[in-house]
Amino acid sequence: MSARFAARIFGALTALVAVFQLALALGAPWGAVAMGGAFPGVYPPAMRLAALFQILILGVVALVVFVRAGLVFPRWRVAARWPAWVVVVLLAVGVVLNLITPSGLERLIWAPVAALLFLASLRVALET
Repeated sequence: MSARFAARIFGALTALVAVFQLALALGAPWGAVAMGGAFPGVYPPAMRLAALFQILILGVVALVVFVRAGLVFPRWRVAARWPAWVVVVLLAVGVVLNLITPSGLERLIWAPVAALLFLASLRVALET
């Protein structure tokens, strides 16, 4: 699989996660499948803000992956080498957290997504 294709997969999955976070921020009663199920139902106001912040982080992470893959700002591709590895490490941690969450539904839904994000980011980071 090419790095560009992996980056596109990464982008699609990141968009899915961002839409989920936006739904949480707007009051969707899906708290049981996020943050270990600590806030079942509708998120409290502070967690809604946290969900919006997570969207911002997702955007930055996706930008790093897109730059490293050469999809955007191709002149910055080499400069994105180390930030891409930071993304890989963050997503590896995300896989572990999604596998050990007390929420079975969260594990079922988000662990595979986290694993795919990790693998796609790893493929992009390995690009020479």
